[in-house]
Amino acid sequence: MRHSRLHTALAEGLTIDGTSHIVRPPVGYDLAGLRDVTIEATFYPDHQYWRAAGLVGEGTGRAATLVVLPRSKTLARQTILDAIAAGGVVIVDGQKTDGVESIYKDIRKVCAINGVIAKGHGRLFWFSAGKAPAWDVAVKSPEGYTTAAGVFSESKIDAGSALLATHLDDLKGDIADLGAGWGYLSREILKHDGVTKLDMIEAEKTALDCAVTNTDDPRAMAIWADALDHQGAYDVVVSNPPFHTSRDGNPDLGRGFIATAARILKPRGQLLMVANRHLPYEAELDAKFAHIEELSGSGAFKIFRASRPKR
Repeated sequence: MRHSRLHTALAEGLTIDGTSHIVRPPVGYDLAGLRDVTIEATFYPDHQYWRAAGLVGEGTGRAATLVVLPRSKTLARQTILDAIAAGGVVIVDGQKTDGVESIYKDIRKVCAINGVIAKGHGRLFWFSAGKAPAWDVAVKSPEGYTTAAGVFSESKIDAGSALLATHLDDLKGDIADLGAGWGYLSREILKHDGVTKLDMIEAEKTALDCAVTNTDDPRAMAIWADALDHQGAYDVVVSNPPFHTSRDGNPDLGRGFIATAARILKPRGQLLMVANRHLPYEAELDAKFAHIEELSGSGAFKIFRASRPKR
């Protein structure tokens, strides 16, 4: 049986005397060998998985913090700094593609590493909280907006969203921003007086909190949920769907957003959606909507308006 890096570390000398607090472990992360665990998860599907296991908690009084490295360099560094500030043993687990090697080198410069497990194209290492690296973890948000480390397009307005915003003509009624992110499109939607309600549906809680700040409108409601499972009845769905679950693109995510839009739209409702030009969404749109048109886009993006959802 192939063991995880954590399982191997626990078998080869990593000891934890008390509660282990694990930050952002994905669904199915191997906890074998840990007895007393609390988990912090801000991505909705992960949160629901760990909540069902009864493990979601604040991690007060923890003896160790295990940081599962995210893709965002800034978020990874900020999370490790928070773990060092919490005290005890700090454990870092990540893939080479997520920058674990550079993190390891930076930590090794300021404190002693107590143990290392290198396997599976990644590295897990641990050390006692003490001196922290002098990392710059400031987030450079787009002017006029609040963003946070690790959210999609944290330092600039996404070009696809900006392009879609130019096609939000005469919006009215009940609107859903499916995959709202930190709220750029939501704010653009709310500029239309005819909008009676806006549901901002987003799986990443950190991004959704930013969206609330960036809209600050009584018509807007934040909904922390998996967009693929969302229920409702809307006149218009606006979406810039994600297409990454890891470093590899996954068009199935966008297809899932299209299916959700068709399901939650009213019979005369319409979907306004932007996508990277290379992504093959036309067949799914044709399967889910009776009428589809491609609006003026760009070399990098295509804009679709789809109406009359098929039931």
